[in-house]
Amino acid sequence: MAGLEGGSSPTLMPEDERLASDVIMAYRRRRERMVPFLLGALAVVLLVVGLVLVVIWFTGDNPPQLPALLRADTPTSQPTDTPRPPTQTALPSPTSAPSETPTPSGPITYVVEEGDTLFSIAEQFGVSIDALIFANTILDPNNIGVGTQLIIPDPNAELPTVTALPETLVPGTRIEYVVKTGDTLQSIATQFNSTVEAIADANDLDPTDVLFVGLRLLVPVNIATPVPTSTPSPFTPTPSPRP
Repeated sequence: MAGLEGGSSPTLMPEDERLASDVIMAYRRRRERMVPFLLGALAVVLLVVGLVLVVIWFTGDNPPQLPALLRADTPTSQPTDTPRPPTQTALPSPTSAPSETPTPSGPITYVVEEGDTLFSIAEQFGVSIDALIFANTILDPNNIGVGTQLIIPDPNAELPTVTALPETLVPGTRIEYVVKTGDTLQSIATQFNSTVEAIADANDLDPTDVLFVGLRLLVPVNIATPVPTSTPSPFTPTPSPRP
């Protein structure tokens, strides 16, 4: 007993202090467990924010240039010279043959131009010179003034037939006759029972003169006896055979 009384004995903590110590120790252990959790949560948040910033950074209007160490040299494609398509040479369009100007059926009006003659006008419109002279009462076919208006008759129009002379016409009466194509002094004299000399004297012509179409002549009629044309016999005698 004396030995026990002489040694040191364990000190007993009061109940309140022991409870406070347990609370502190539990708080420390809880805090130690929360630190890794908070650090992990903070790391996740920072990672998410960093990713968002990177996406915004590269998808903006002016994306930043990467550092030289991280930037790979991407070969810039050189523009390829695209050959131009060959220029097609326009082929000349086939020229259509000139269409023939249809001859007007007439009658129409034509104004005489420089260099025109009655023959050229008749040939141009496909009519006869006689038809032009008759349609326009031309006195001198060789003298058609520039600017003269001519009536171009229908090419198919027929010339009026010559009216037969009345039988009661006094011999030597002078009639007016317009020379037509193919007429001569001899043919006119024969037609009107006249003579070449009488017609030439009445018109101050030489009997050998060549008549031009459209010339107006004074013809003395019925001054020559018409020469009867020989009518062949309807029966041709058959020669008798020789004995």
